[in-house]
Formats: sequence, C-alpha cells, structure tokens
Amino acid sequence: MEGTCSGRYGFIVCITHIENVSEGIITDDGTARAKFAVEYDCVAYRPFKNEVLDAVVTQVNKFGFFAEAGPLQLFVSNSLVPDDVKYVTDENCYKSDDGQITIGVDCEVRVKIVGMRIDANDIFCIATIKEDYLGLIGYAEGDAAVGAV
Repeated sequence: MEGTCSGRYGFIVCITHIENVSEGIITDDGTARAKFAVEYDCVAYRPFKNEVLDAVVTQVNKFGFFAEAGPLQLFVSNSLVPDDVKYVTDENCYKSDDGQITIGVDCEVRVKIVGMRIDANDIFCIATIKEDYLGLIGYAEGDAAVGAV
C-alpha cells in the first residue's frame, strides 16, 4: 500500500499501525493467491488548491516545465512563469531577462497549485511561479542563481 495513490485519500506515504487483518479468502483464478481485508492507520498526503510547496524540476520544454514534490507530479506552463522569464532553446532552460535566474533540470522551485486533476489512481497538478515569493529557491537579491542545466 505504501507508495500508492487513491483519488479519495491521496498518496499513502507510510503505514503507521495495522488495526485488523481478516481471514484470507483463496482466489479461484488458479494462482493460489489469497485476499485479505486489512484495516490500518497511515500517513497520507493529498494536495489542495492554493497550496504552496517546494519541488524539483524534472523536465523543461518550450511549453513549461515539469516538477516533482515527493510523489506529486506538477506542470508549470510558460504562461504561469513571470513575464521577465523566457525559455532559452539553446540551453533548454528558463532565464530571466537580466540573466540572474535560470530554471533548469534539478533546480528547486517554490510553486503554488492552481489546478488539479484527480483520477482513481493518480493526482496531477498545474502550478504557478508567477506570484510573490514563488520561483527558484535559494536566490538572494544580488546573487546569480543558476540551477543545473
């Protein structure tokens, strides 16, 4: 169960306590497997709209970039990136006009969830970095911030 996702409860991060395990029922599909009903307590993570979280960029293209926050997959469209940050084809990254901010693969970014798609076994989010205090993490005013590109 750990590592799975339910649209209703979110991602099962860790099972903390097993309450009850039923008697097994042998399946009749010829595989000699058994089914058990198990009640357990767990730590679950279910994202919500307007949540701010830190993520790691996994893929960059001209339409935006993908990032992961733990098990959660996020997409930040280029329309949800600040106006002074543009995609640079040659370097496959997003750079600010002044050249001080570069967002590429393996960069850490702070994002805000603006939309979610919840399926039976997966959750996918659309996020933005176009608001105050969002964007590349670790950038201090006056310092050049460059992620791994």
